[in-house]
Amino acid sequence: MGDGRVSRNGVLHAMTIDVEEHFQVSAFEGVVPREDWETLPSRVEANTERLLDLYDACGVRCTFFVLGWVAERYPELVRRIAERGHEIGSHGFSHRLIYNQTPEEFAEEAKRSRDFLREISGQPVYGYRAASFSITRRSLWALDALVEAGYRYDSSVFPVLHDRYGVPGAKKEIHRLKTPSGAELVEVPPSTMTLGKATLPVAGGGYLRIYPRMLTRWAVRSLDKARRPAIVYVHPWEVDPEQPRVQGASLKSRFRHYWGLKTTGPKLRELMQRHRFGTMQEVIEQTLGPLEGEVKTPARDYVPATGLRNPEPAAGDPAGA
Repeated sequence: MGDGRVSRNGVLHAMTIDVEEHFQVSAFEGVVPREDWETLPSRVEANTERLLDLYDACGVRCTFFVLGWVAERYPELVRRIAERGHEIGSHGFSHRLIYNQTPEEFAEEAKRSRDFLREISGQPVYGYRAASFSITRRSLWALDALVEAGYRYDSSVFPVLHDRYGVPGAKKEIHRLKTPSGAELVEVPPSTMTLGKATLPVAGGGYLRIYPRMLTRWAVRSLDKARRPAIVYVHPWEVDPEQPRVQGASLKSRFRHYWGLKTTGPKLRELMQRHRFGTMQEVIEQTLGPLEGEVKTPARDYVPATGLRNPEPAAGDPAGA
C-alpha cells in the first residue's frame, strides 16, 4: 500500500531518534579521541532539523533521546524539539558504554542528563536509552540507577546476540521488569524478528539502512499484524550522506556507519506512510496503560507547520500495510 494510507487496524508504533554527533559512535572510539570532539565539525543541529522537517511533513511526533553533551552545546535545539511537539528522553551524557563505567559514574551521568534535559526543555523526562544499548548482563545494575534517577522507562536491553551489546533471550515485548533490587521499570526493547531459531534486529539504525527495503517492510508489517509495536530508531547522522569520513576505522565499522545513508530518509518516509507512529510514552500507554503518577507528553492538538497530523485510519482503508 504505497499511496500514503495507513493500516485501518494498525497499532501505534514508536519513532525514536538518538541525538548524537556523527563522530561520537562507539565504533569510532578507538580512532576519534574524546579530547578531539570539540575540534571536529559539528553536524548534529542541521541533521536533527532535517529529521524534524521530515516528521512535520509526515505529521508524526517522536521521542528524541538527546545526548547530554549535545544538549549542553545546543540547548536551543532541545527546546525546538520540545516546542514542535516531540517527547524528550535521555541518551546519557558522555556516550560512554555503561559497562565501561563504574556504578557511581553511571548514576551521576543518568541523573545529570535527566535534570539538565528537563530544565532546558520544560517537559518531564521519563525515558532513557543507553549508548550502543549497553545495558547487558554485566551492567544490569544500571537499571536500579535509572529508577533512582527518576526514569520511568528504559529502551536499552536489545534481545539479540551482538559483539557490542545485547541480552540474548531477553523479552522482546514491552514489559514491566524488576530491577536487581526489586524496583519496577518499564522496558521497551528495540524491534526484532524471528527467522527459524535466530532472532534478528530490525527497523533501526544500520539494520534499517543495510537490510533490503522489503525485509524491513515485512518485519514491521508482521509486528503490526501481531499487535506488537515496532520500535524504530535512527540517528541524525544517518540522514547525512555528506558527513566527513573518519580515517583509520576498521572496514566493519565503516560499513556499519556509512552504508545506505542515502536511503534512510526515504525508508523512514515510507514506513510513516504505511503505519501509525507516535512517541514512546504513547506506545507504552497503548500497551501497558498510563505510566503511574506521570504527566503525559504534549497534547495531541499539536499541528505541525505543514498542517498535517499523524495519520488516523480512514474508514475505507483495507487492513494490513
